[in-house]
Amino acid sequence: MEPEWIEFEQLSPYLETVAAMETRADAIAAGRAGEAIWLIEHPPLYTAGTSARPADLTDPGRFPVFETRRGGQYTYHGPGQRVVYAMLDVGQRGHDVRRFVWQLEEWVIATLAEFNVRGERRPGRVGVWVVRPELPPGPDGAPREDKIAAIGVRLRRWVSFHGLAINVDPDLGHFDGIVPCGIRDHGVTSLVDLGLPVTIGDVDVALKRSFARVFGPLPARRTATG
Repeated sequence: MEPEWIEFEQLSPYLETVAAMETRADAIAAGRAGEAIWLIEHPPLYTAGTSARPADLTDPGRFPVFETRRGGQYTYHGPGQRVVYAMLDVGQRGHDVRRFVWQLEEWVIATLAEFNVRGERRPGRVGVWVVRPELPPGPDGAPREDKIAAIGVRLRRWVSFHGLAINVDPDLGHFDGIVPCGIRDHGVTSLVDLGLPVTIGDVDVALKRSFARVFGPLPARRTATG
């Protein structure tokens, strides 16, 4: 069975949305609801994951800051960024947290490939990255790499919540108030910054098309036999 896909048409207030997401995740764990994927845009804000360092919030008065129980460090959310809250039954999908995070990364990579963008993983750097050979290289002479998507999840009773964020056309200057994900030596980019006339709606189509290829269907629940 496919997850229920819900697109929120208005900018979604952060605390209310997270509370509703946690309620849905609890219902999934209890067997009262099916899996869900929410497609969100938030007003400009910063979130602090469980590993956030206070020094990485460089402009605390710029936007509201919310502490969150997802993994990771400081992240920006705002208009032009597709936030995907994935409430999936990881227990039914194999009880493998590392594989689940790999699948989230692979989902982003497959989505970017729909626009002929090569997204890549980097050891020690969470998220999905693109190489920028058209820009000046870094101080060490290596090609510049910019982050295009962030990933941060939490599991409770083997159901995931929070998820990922893909930069479609946000104001990249809004990232200046934090050290994104604690990584100081690399920048951020977006699909539009890469020169692609892509909309949020285009990304939603690509996300839906690539989901089944990466995750497959939810396996049927096992039942006890006497």
